[in-house]
Amino acid sequence: MEMQAYPFGQWDARSLFYLSKMYTDQIGRGDPYTKLKKCIHVSILDFIRFADDRKCHRTISLCDEQTGEKYTDLLELQILELKKLPGDLREDDEVIQWMRFLAGKDRKELEDMASTSEYIEEAYRELERMSADERARLEYEARQKAIRDHDAIMSSAWETGMEKGMEKGLQKGREQGRLSIVRRMLEGGTSPEEIMRLTGATEEEVEKARNM
Repeated sequence: MEMQAYPFGQWDARSLFYLSKMYTDQIGRGDPYTKLKKCIHVSILDFIRFADDRKCHRTISLCDEQTGEKYTDLLELQILELKKLPGDLREDDEVIQWMRFLAGKDRKELEDMASTSEYIEEAYRELERMSADERARLEYEARQKAIRDHDAIMSSAWETGMEKGMEKGLQKGREQGRLSIVRRMLEGGTSPEEIMRLTGATEEEVEKARNM
């Protein structure tokens, strides 16, 4: 069973492919053909596939083109065109009822259709449960996203602060090391001018090292 909202150029080939695959996948190597069961592909289309008539539901199977005699019922296509739904609802037509339910545009419409059949009502309750589960999932994901975002912000702030602290510490260490070198050079008798030329220290740094 598949639903297609928009015209799909290769829909016929696609539906036949999956119907055939479903049929052939029933048996493996050495299995008898008696294991093969009837396979039905239901295409629920929200577009018009057969434009020459107003028939909204058709059954397609293998048959003789001249006599119309069915060849086999093992492969079957059920085509439901929602755009062709009739205006009047026949209570005895279950397929039309299901099509109206599937084509429902709002909650009121779905509720009305649910009252026409116990099976459609069961489907409606399941749809409500799935909707509730989806809302719960979205709320859960929103909460998890908020938690992840908060953790990321806090982690980034901590890492940024740590990096800044490390950089500040390294800078201070480099400054202290240079001052120690300048001081030793001063103690060794090197002139301030020569120290500035060799180390790149400023006059203020040389003076600061002298007073250490």
